[in-house]
Amino acid sequence: MKTYLTVASFALAAAFAFPACAQAQQKVVPAQSEIAFTSKQMGVPVDGKFRKFDAQVAFDPKKPEAAKIGFTIDLASVSLGTAETEAEVAKPDWFNTKSFPQATFQSTTVKATGPGKFDVAGKLAIKGASHDVVVPVVLAQAGGNTTATGSFVIKRLDFKIGDGDWKDTSMVANDVTVKFKLALTGVGAL
Repeated sequence: MKTYLTVASFALAAAFAFPACAQAQQKVVPAQSEIAFTSKQMGVPVDGKFRKFDAQVAFDPKKPEAAKIGFTIDLASVSLGTAETEAEVAKPDWFNTKSFPQATFQSTTVKATGPGKFDVAGKLAIKGASHDVVVPVVLAQAGGNTTATGSFVIKRLDFKIGDGDWKDTSMVANDVTVKFKLALTGVGAL
């Protein structure tokens, strides 16, 4: 079993915590969006991403407190560069995709922190474990699209990612950095 699976688990957690912003019911542009993650195995960074995810966003930048943001990630869509590693990550010690095919995020509050900047708080659920997370998001607008970007750190063991022998954080670090870029249509002016 390769340690790359741990990275995939981190990516999944990250993807679920990733918020998208928009109020009337905005749409994600998948070809211009990405949910990625980085973990460390024996001190070496390992990068991955999720190929399939969806967001339900209702967000008005002038009334962020009324926002509703939901995210769903297909855990089996993890991309780590090798089929062997991706097959390993699907197993029970990692994502256990047969029993837990999706990771989810549901916002509870959205708060403006500066021009085009927001903290999105909510529940991230992965592999049957649910934890509160706060995701800082920066919005930028160009043409008719809005791009939401940010990153945050999760603890993989909080979500039972890397059970059994993989709990040893000297092999695979507990911290996983989740990074996202979401292209959205339908967001009002900032």
